Amino acid sequence: MIKIKTLALSAMMAVAMLGGALSEAFAVAEVNVAPGQTLNGPGVAVHGYDPVAYFTEQRPVQGSAEFSVVHGGATYRFSSAANLKAFKADPEKYVPAYGGYCAYGVSVGAKFDGDPRFWKIVDGKLYLNLNKKIQKTWEKDVPGNIEKAEEQWPKIKHEDPARLG
Repeated sequence: MIKIKTLALSAMMAVAMLGGALSEAFAVAEVNVAPGQTLNGPGVAVHGYDPVAYFTEQRPVQGSAEFSVVHGGATYRFSSAANLKAFKADPEKYVPAYGGYCAYGVSVGAKFDGDPRFWKIVDGKLYLNLNKKIQKTWEKDVPGNIEKAEEQWPKIKHEDPARLG
C-alpha cells in the first residue's frame, strides 16, 4: 500500500513539473529572447535593450541587469530606475509587438529575430524588424503589414520559431 501511494505521489509530481515546463516553453515561444539564456532562468528580451527608451529617447538604448524585471516569461532590462518604474506601471505599453519578433516576419507567418536597431513606433506600439533591408520592405506598407501580422500572430504565437521556418 505504501509503495502504491509513493508511486502515485511521484507520478503526480512528475506531471506537475512537466506541466510547468510546458507552460514556460509556451511563454518563452511568445517572446523573442536571447539564445541560450532560457536554461538559467528567463531569457533576455529585446537583446537587452531598454524598451521604454524607444518612447522617451526615440532611440535604442542598452539596458542594464541592475534595472531588470521578469515579465511574460522574459527578462527586460532598462537603462534607468525611472524607465524600470514606467515599465512596471504599464508593461503592455512598452513591450514590443509580437513578443519582439520581426514584425515583417510575423506578417508572413514566420518568427524571425527582431533586431533592436531596426524599429518603429506606430500608434503607440513598438515594432522591431530583422534587418535594414526587411525594415525598408516593411515600411513600404506599414498599415498593410501590421494588418497581416495581426491576423498571423494568434496562429503562430505559441509555435517554436524553428518549426515555422
